[in-house]
Amino acid sequence: MVTNDDLSKIMETNDEWIRTRTGIRERRWVEPGTGASQLGAPALQMALDNRGIKATELDLILVTTVTPDTLFPATACRIQDMVGATNAFGFDLNAACSGFLYALTTASSLVAAGGVRRVGVVGVDIMSTIINLEDRATSVLFGDGAGAVIVERVEEGLGILDFEHKVDGSGGCFLYMPAGGSLKPASAETVAAKEHYIHQAGSEVFKNAVREMADNSRLLMDRNGFRGDELKLFVPHQANIRIMDAAAKRLELDPARMMVNIDRYANTTTATIPTALHQAVEEKRVAKGDLVVLSAFGAGFTWGSTLLRWAY
Repeated sequence: MVTNDDLSKIMETNDEWIRTRTGIRERRWVEPGTGASQLGAPALQMALDNRGIKATELDLILVTTVTPDTLFPATACRIQDMVGATNAFGFDLNAACSGFLYALTTASSLVAAGGVRRVGVVGVDIMSTIINLEDRATSVLFGDGAGAVIVERVEEGLGILDFEHKVDGSGGCFLYMPAGGSLKPASAETVAAKEHYIHQAGSEVFKNAVREMADNSRLLMDRNGFRGDELKLFVPHQANIRIMDAAAKRLELDPARMMVNIDRYANTTTATIPTALHQAVEEKRVAKGDLVVLSAFGAGFTWGSTLLRWAY
């Protein structure tokens, strides 16, 4: 665990500055040398145990991450081996902070089409490996984490009801990592220039995230004929408490119905929604039949929302 006070010892910041601007009190950073698979595999195993099924009953493993163990093989391959999912194929999906919702849609569509029966969807990121501790504006925001769900057929009227996803590539210049891909391969020069870290234009990300998360969620509610007071739980991507509060306000949503764990875990990128869902289950904030909206916004720009009725 890394508290705001811990960060104040290595950079020009303090607890009040971070809390009032982000809502974050602490975050988790793994030990150096820890890969995404080492967080993702236990998260998937926990999901399997909670569901009461074996890894061999999975047909597919989808891993969404911007910090894979390696560019190849896919982190999904490593996790498949680690949990013993010998009957599953798998692949990685990258849509930044929106990745978990994109993966949910991919998984549910494959299940609905009959191609697979059960899918393990894992959201995992080791953000501590790509933050620049000399950049206070970004380094205080991120944590490491993983969460997973099992996607399978449920009774009619439950599960995922609708989704809406969007991409606006013109926003890519506001949140990105400059080097490390085929456009700009790693070199001594890119490392020296600190181009393997997150670069973010916070104000642009903020205003777009608030608008798109709220509007996208409202679109789903309206399209399916639901009122705001019928929504039991709103689970937004945990990027910044001010973004989350502003999105909830635009939705005219009771703040008590919004899931919040950014104070303890910070922004774990694609892991924020599954870890928040796990917390919601532990705290008994959702029950079978409850209406839930998940919403995210991330680099790309990518964004999306998912409307569902809780199935268990």
